Amino acid sequence: MEYNTTRQKIAFLDYGRNVYKLVQYAKTIEDREQRNRIAEAIVGVMAQVNPHVRDCSDYRCKLWEHLMILAGGELDVDVPCDIYTSPSVRFHPKSVTYNNQKVMYRHYGKMLESMVRKVSEMPEGEERKVLEQQLAQNMKRSYINWNSEDVSDSVIVDQMEVLSGGKIAMQKDMKIDMPVLDDSQASDNTEKKSKRKRKKK
Repeated sequence: MEYNTTRQKIAFLDYGRNVYKLVQYAKTIEDREQRNRIAEAIVGVMAQVNPHVRDCSDYRCKLWEHLMILAGGELDVDVPCDIYTSPSVRFHPKSVTYNNQKVMYRHYGKMLESMVRKVSEMPEGEERKVLEQQLAQNMKRSYINWNSEDVSDSVIVDQMEVLSGGKIAMQKDMKIDMPVLDDSQASDNTEKKSKRKRKKK
């Protein structure tokens, strides 16, 4: 039995192995008129095999372009539209590079942790104190939303010190006052907590 892993690789797999074989057969036909008819027929088969191509306004040209790429640019036929027939064209998108930076505390997220580091680099002063207080409030809110339970202020202070690399050392007994939520925000938080509890059950 012959497996695809032992066969020649196809430029792209949208049309399958059989269409690829038809294209290779068309390349062996010496009579140009017959070769043109075969190419037209193959384009019709490609439109049936991959109907999503029809969503394009110029899908016929797109099919002819795909045909030429499957042929490696070596199929000498009368193409009814202007296409780019270079065999070097590939339809595989470039790999997307992801930022795999690890988050120390998942309940805060990467953005909040980067904000803590940014504030820790600011010069001492009133502005920095205000930002530290706001960050502590946001951290406490994120902790409660994530874990669906209350948290002591000392835990937030300790974790902020860890995130800042020891550059932000707030008082251990400080009180983190949470801003009062309006009725709509409070109901949203209550609904989120109840959903998490149901999932845990």
